[in-house]
Amino acid sequence: MRDDVVEASAVIGHPPGQVWQIVGAPELYPRFVPEISWCEVTQAAERGRGPRCLVRLAPDRDTFVEGTVHAAVYRPGEHVVWCGLPDERTWVSLELRPVPRGGTELILRMMLPSLPEEHSGLASRSSVKALLRALGTRIGQQLSGTPAEQPPPERTTSLRTANTLVRAGVLAAGRPDRMIRQLNSITQWGATVAGGYLAATARGPGDLAVHDERGSRTFGEIDERSNQLANALAALGVEAGSPVAIMCRNHAAMIETFVGTSKLGADLVLLNTGLSPAAVEEVLTEHPPAAVLADDEFAPIIAGVRGDFPRISTWDDAEAGYRTLDELIREAPATRPKPSSRPGRIVVLTSGTTGTPKGARRPTPKGISTSASILARIPLHARDRIAVAAPLFHSWGLAAMQIGMAVRAELALIRRFDAEDTLRTIAEHRCDALFAVPIMLQRILDLPERVRTRYDLSSLRIVASSGSAMPGAFVTAFMDTFGDVLYNFYGSTEVSWASIADPADLRAAPTTAGRCPPGTGIAVLDDEGHRVPPGDEGQIFVGNDMLFDGYTNGTTVSRADDLMATGDVGYQDAAGRLFVTGRADEMIVSGGENVFPRPVEEALAALPGVSDAAVVGVPDEEFGQRLAAYLVLHRGARMHAEDVRHHIHQRLARFAVPRDVYFVPELPRNATGKVVKRLLSDDLWPLPQY
Repeated sequence: MRDDVVEASAVIGHPPGQVWQIVGAPELYPRFVPEISWCEVTQAAERGRGPRCLVRLAPDRDTFVEGTVHAAVYRPGEHVVWCGLPDERTWVSLELRPVPRGGTELILRMMLPSLPEEHSGLASRSSVKALLRALGTRIGQQLSGTPAEQPPPERTTSLRTANTLVRAGVLAAGRPDRMIRQLNSITQWGATVAGGYLAATARGPGDLAVHDERGSRTFGEIDERSNQLANALAALGVEAGSPVAIMCRNHAAMIETFVGTSKLGADLVLLNTGLSPAAVEEVLTEHPPAAVLADDEFAPIIAGVRGDFPRISTWDDAEAGYRTLDELIREAPATRPKPSSRPGRIVVLTSGTTGTPKGARRPTPKGISTSASILARIPLHARDRIAVAAPLFHSWGLAAMQIGMAVRAELALIRRFDAEDTLRTIAEHRCDALFAVPIMLQRILDLPERVRTRYDLSSLRIVASSGSAMPGAFVTAFMDTFGDVLYNFYGSTEVSWASIADPADLRAAPTTAGRCPPGTGIAVLDDEGHRVPPGDEGQIFVGNDMLFDGYTNGTTVSRADDLMATGDVGYQDAAGRLFVTGRADEMIVSGGENVFPRPVEEALAALPGVSDAAVVGVPDEEFGQRLAAYLVLHRGARMHAEDVRHHIHQRLARFAVPRDVYFVPELPRNATGKVVKRLLSDDLWPLPQY
C-alpha cells in the first residue's frame, strides 16, 4: 500500500463541546470504534501538551497491532492529531467544525503507511467512511441518551450443541453396549452429578477419574464407593431433600460425596474452609444437617456446632474420634440406590467478603447443552487431564468438576495450593488444563524463572481462571510467559456464567471479561432498568439456563425480565466485549463524582514494583468520601506515597487519585483468593505502614 491520506466526514447533531467529550478522551475510543480494542493513557494532557497513549488495534480475531501514540496537535473542542511513536508518519486527525443548528462536522483524516498489505483495506476510503458513519452514530446515540442496539444472544440449537460435543469428543463412536449404557444413565439420572459420573462409568469404567496426593480412583471405583456411601448415609437417616454439609479440601472423598449424595437426592451444603467457627455455626443453624462430613483439620470447628447429627471424617490425619468415610464405605452394601424423584441440590455459599455468607441453591443443569455452552468457548476435549487448584466448594472449582465430568476428564485434585507443587502436578500428570483463581496464577507467575523452567508444561493448553478480576499487566505477562493459554471466565454464584474471554480477546484487551457463550445474553442497564447508551456504564444483567434458584434464606437478587443482576457495574465496547469496572456496592461519591476502585486498582497493578493492590472508600469531611490505596510491594522494591499519587494522576481523573496510600505486607483474602476489603479498615487487621 502506498502512503496516502484518506479523508471522510460526518455530521453529528450535537455541538463541538459535547462531541469533544468523546473525541478528546482517548480512553473511551474502544467503546466507540470496534477496531480499537485497547487504549491506555500513559501520560495525561497538560497545558500545551496532549496526552500519550498505548493503543492496540484489533482488525480481526487473529490480529492485533500495538503501538504508542501521542497527540501532536491537541486543541480542546477543536482538533486532535494522533501520531505514532517513534514514526510520526503514521497519524490520524480528528477535527471538529461547528455547523448550523448546533451540530458538528467531524472530519477524519488518516495516514497509515505501516499497515501490512493484508490490512490495507482498513485505510481505504470506503472503509474509513463506514468507520466514521458508525462512529458518528454511536457518538450521537451516546450524547442523546439513546439505548445501545443489543444483538440477540447466540442461540443454542440441537445442531450447534451436537457439533460442539462432537468437536470435544464427548459424542464419539465407541462400543455400542457402552454407548447405550451411557445414554441410559443420563436418561435415568438426568444431568445431575450422579448422572454425569454414571454416564462416564458406563463409557469407561476402568478409566482414571481422580488423582489426589494419596492415590487415584477409576470411574468404576467412584461408582461403587459412592453407592456404598449413599447406603451408609441412608442408614444414618439421610434421605432425599436432607441437607448434608461438607467441609473439606480438594481430594477424592469430596468427589465421592458429591456423587453419593446426588444418588440419594440429598442437598449438599458446601462449607468454605476459611469460615470462622461462628460463621459455620450460623450456616449450619440455617441448614440443619442430617450429617456433616469434614477433614480432620476442621473437626474442632464441627465439634463446636450444637446439634445431634453424625460427624464423619473425610481426611483422617488426626485423632478426632469421628468415624471415617472409608469405615462407612467398607461396612455398607454396594447396591446402587434407585434414582430419587427429587434431584439433590448443591448449595454454594457466597464469598462473604462484605458480611456473613449466604447459601445459594444451584440449579440442576437442563441437560448436556449446559456443558456444551462452556465447551464452545473453552476447548476442552474428552479424556483431558485437568489440574483443579480452585477449591471444589467454590463455584469455579465446582464448575471444573462438572465440566470435567462431561468430558470424562482425569481430575488431578490439588488439596493445598502451592505454586511450585502445582507446576509439578501439571508436569507429572501431563495435564492439559488448569482451573485456578487469579491469586494462584499470580503466585505461579511470581516464581523465579529458574523454578518455572524445571517443569515441562508443554502439555498445558488451557489455564482457566475465575473468581476475581485479573489486572491487565498480569494477563499480558502471564501469556508472554506461558503462551496464549489463558481463559478468563466471568460469572457469579447467582448467574453461573456471563462471559468468557479467550486468549485472542485477552491479547486484544487484557482486562476484558470477554463475550457470551451460546445461549447466554447480557444487558447493561441503568438504575431504572433501561439499556444504557453506547459506551456508558451500568449494572450488568445476565440471562441463561443456569440462573440460581434463590438464597436459602428466602431472598434473591434483582431481575429485569428474564435477566438477573450480577451486582457488578460495567460496559460493552464497540466490538461487543464486556468489561467489569467494579461492584455496584463499592462505588463511592467523592466531591460529587462517582468513582469505582477497580480502574484505580488496575492502574496501580501496572506500577513497577507493585505486587498486589486494593482500593477502598473512606469517609472524608470535605469530599464526603475519598479513596485509600493499600499496596503490597515486590521484595526489595521501594516506593513513596507521592510516587503512587503521581502515577495515578498521569492516567486517571483527579478525583480518582487516592489521598491515602498505605504499604502493607499482604492483603486480607478469603479461602477463594478474594480480597476481603472490609478488613482493611478493621481494627483486627494489622496497622498499615506509610
